[in-house]
Order: sequence, then C-alpha cells, then structure tokens
Amino acid sequence: MLVKWSPEYAVGVPAIDRQHQELFSKINDLLEACNRGEGKQVLGEVLSFLESYVQIHFGTEEKAMIAQAYPEYAAHRNEHKEFIDNFTHLKAKFEADGPGIWLVALTNRIVVDWLKNHIIKTDTKLGAFLSAKQNS
Repeated sequence: MLVKWSPEYAVGVPAIDRQHQELFSKINDLLEACNRGEGKQVLGEVLSFLESYVQIHFGTEEKAMIAQAYPEYAAHRNEHKEFIDNFTHLKAKFEADGPGIWLVALTNRIVVDWLKNHIIKTDTKLGAFLSAKQNS
C-alpha cells in the first residue's frame, strides 16, 4: 500500500513540506518495487537515499527550531536521533545480511510508520509554531 501525501501531512512550512513529499515519493518507489517483486533490488538504493536525505531534512528542521527558539527542540531532536539509530541498525542488517524480504518489510514498517506518525504528531506542532512566529 502506497503512502499518499495528503493535506493532513502539511506542516505549513514550504521547504519542510517539499522535503516530506520527497521522502514519501522515495518510500513509494520502494513500496512499488516490493509490489513488483523487486524490493530486494531497490532496498539498497532507498537506504542510501534515506541515509543522506534524513540528515538534510532533520538539519533543515533543527536549524529552524534553533533559529526560532522552539521550546520543544530537545524532544523533537530526540525523535530524530531515535530514527537515525533505528535506521543505522537497519542499514547494518542490510550490509551484513543482504536485502532479504524480511528486511524490506521491516524497512517499510519502520520508515513509513515513523514518517507518518512523526509528521502528524511532531512536525505539525513545529509548523504551527513556526507559522505563528512568522505571522507575529
């Protein structure tokens, strides 16, 4: 099942929303490959993309939080760190064991679930804060 971008995921900060949409697109590439039975071949490519892209994306969010003195910066940053830790574990499993179907499924679950929950629960609060600061 693809993860469709919808307005509920918009945080109201154009740069962050564009990055989220790019993340959704890349995850969908993996999900589509899985549906075609090609998930194992695509997993390495998606993991490489995510490894660099989440650093860029988290950096964008964290710079905005610091610049605007976001009061929930530490908690938000901890969520980013937790994702990176889980992702590092996934990548290590991929490098050690190769792209088994169980790793494809685990990657889908961890990345998709985290992305959707983090955006809805955490990033939307950040977006509201940044929008309020911009409009004050």
